[in-house]
This record gives sequence, C-alpha cells and structure tokens, in this order.
Amino acid sequence: MSDANVHPTAIVSPNAKLGEGVKIGPFCIVGDNVVLHARVELVSHVVVEGHTEIGADTNIYPFASIGHRPQDRKYHGEASRLVIGERCTIREAATLNPGTESGGMLTQIGNDCLIMASAHVAHDAIIGNNVIMANYVGIAGHCQIGDNVIFGGSSVVHQFTRVGAHAFVGAHSMVDGDIIPYGMAVGNRASLTGLNLVGLKRHKFDREAIHRLRAAYRMIFASEGTLRERVEDAAGLFKNDVLVQNVVSFITASSERPILLPHSSNAQAD
Repeated sequence: MSDANVHPTAIVSPNAKLGEGVKIGPFCIVGDNVVLHARVELVSHVVVEGHTEIGADTNIYPFASIGHRPQDRKYHGEASRLVIGERCTIREAATLNPGTESGGMLTQIGNDCLIMASAHVAHDAIIGNNVIMANYVGIAGHCQIGDNVIFGGSSVVHQFTRVGAHAFVGAHSMVDGDIIPYGMAVGNRASLTGLNLVGLKRHKFDREAIHRLRAAYRMIFASEGTLRERVEDAAGLFKNDVLVQNVVSFITASSERPILLPHSSNAQAD
C-alpha cells in the first residue's frame, strides 16, 4: 500500500491504489476502485467512491463527496469514471460525480483547479485547467468548461453548455447559453457583458492582441446583418489572429446550446 499515512479511524479498501506520500485523515472512506496518486491529501471526513482517479498533490477538505453515483435517472450502475487532475484544491462539502453511459462515461477535472465549498460538478462535465469555482457554483451535466475560467459564487450553468477559455461568470448568474472564449457573462438569465479584460491582462496577453480581439468582438456582436455573416467577416479580417480565430471556431462549432449574446445586441442566430 506504499508509504501512505492513513489515520486509524479512516476506512480504506485494500483494493484502493495509494501513491507515495498519500495522507488520509480521520473518518475518511476510500472505495475499492479509487486511485490516489502521490501526495494526495484527504483532510478528514472525505468520501471517495466509484472509479475515481485523483492526481498528484491534490488536497480535498472535509465532507467532500467524490465519485458517488450521478444524480441522473438514466444512470444504471455502469462503471463510469471521475478523473481529477494534479494540484487541485477541493474544499468543504463539494460534490463531484462520475460520467454516464449516455454522456461518454467520464467526468474530468483538469490540473490546478480550485473548487470551493459546496460547489457541484455533475456527470459527464469536462473541466479545463486552472478553473476557479467559488462557493455554491453548480455545473450541470455534459458541460464543457475551458481553461482559466472563473465562476463567481452561486452561479449555475445549464446542462450541455460550453464556456470558453478565459471567460468570467459573475456571481449569482444563471448561464443557459454558450459563453465565447475571453467573454464575460452576468445575470439571470445571463447575457454577455463584454470581454474579460482583467483576466486577459492578468494572464499577460499582448496589448495589441487584446485591441484586435475588442475590434472583432464589436464586429461580431454588432446589430447589422446576421451573426453568421458577422462571424464570417471577422474570420476573414482577422484571419491571422489566434484569439479571434478561437472565438470564431467556438461560435461555429456544433453545440446543444445557443451562443450567449449581449442584451443590447439585436443579433440573429443565422
């Protein structure tokens, strides 16, 4: 069982796989099919069940429920998985569920994520790297969240929704449409309120690249013509700009949900 440090009050299945330096605190429960990689720490009262794999140096705090069966009536006990990346922090009473047969059999959390107290990640969600979910954030089933996204407290995301990389979601928002990369959304129901300029500057994006992105944003979400026409215009005008092309690709990709628009926009879907 490696050199894992297991508190005598913890219940750890002999079939669980524990990496070097794992710490399992008081009153934790670790199930048969769990893999804890090197230096994972379960602080206390953490339950990890199901086919769950947790990456190295991840810390999980009291009363978190990790890997229990999804909250989905279509789930019939299939051996779906939950995979959590390295160096994540999962705070008190967070709940993370594995995937389902109808959704790809996998829920995945990237590296370096911070999931704060009482947040929830539902079945078949795919979460990128360095994502921050503040307290009481709810990510519904089948959502796709890009890298470096930040969710304000008590915000929730509708099932099958995509949130592009470097986006920001304001506190108490209900998001029921796809948020473009680098976008900012606020409200119930949320609308696009501009670009996440603070986040772009914090991640040291080039000033000129940000200026081009702002120009493309104004073009794409103008009131003239259709959204499809404006996206095509932006794609042509900024054909060598990586940030703009990321937005274009996101908007033109197939999705279950509509693209979130600014309230002031009269944009048409096609």
